[in-house]
Amino acid sequence: MKKIALALCAGAALASSAAMAAQGDILARFRVINVNPDVKTTGLLASPLSAGVQDDTIPELDFTYMITNNIGAELILGTSRHKVTADRTPLGGGVGNIGKVSALPPTLTLQYHFAPDSASFRPYIGAGLNYTVFYNDGIKTEVGEAQTDRSSFGGALQLGADFPIAKNLFVNVDVKKIWINSDATVTLVGGSKVNADADINPWVVGVGLGYKF
Repeated sequence: MKKIALALCAGAALASSAAMAAQGDILARFRVINVNPDVKTTGLLASPLSAGVQDDTIPELDFTYMITNNIGAELILGTSRHKVTADRTPLGGGVGNIGKVSALPPTLTLQYHFAPDSASFRPYIGAGLNYTVFYNDGIKTEVGEAQTDRSSFGGALQLGADFPIAKNLFVNVDVKKIWINSDATVTLVGGSKVNADADINPWVVGVGLGYKF
């Protein structure tokens, strides 16, 4: 009986030591994320070039402020750089790189945490807004050069979970769907300009460590 009582006490102490995500807490996470665009293009970028955007794996930092025990607001910070490809088959070539573009996509989500006091599994869902800034782009094709718009607003959905491993330390996994749109201006050989449109809409999958302050 004493062993059972000690085991129960130890379990209760562990659960208590892992308790977190209370109102006023700040959860900081460092993740490694893969940004995998789901691209749809129209205009000159769709034909004859069939442009695409490759994925990128980057470090990311985010902070969640717990407004209540169950509701938090998360801001993610990170920047990615993507190769832009084109299928030149209609022009007599193959698939190849036509340039690169960098994206800075700060995203703010409002989360609901289902089990903030669980000692083992704390899932959450979230929804919010994304503001993406494009920079350092250089896209050149057989028919001319393209330049992206400098910003985009869109929605974001989120699903994730924290797994406590110590008093204030936890492992995090997180999946987001972010809606990003970019208009591009293609300057054709000869100087005339044509507008094109790209829905980038990446899946963002991450894993990392978090700490409660």
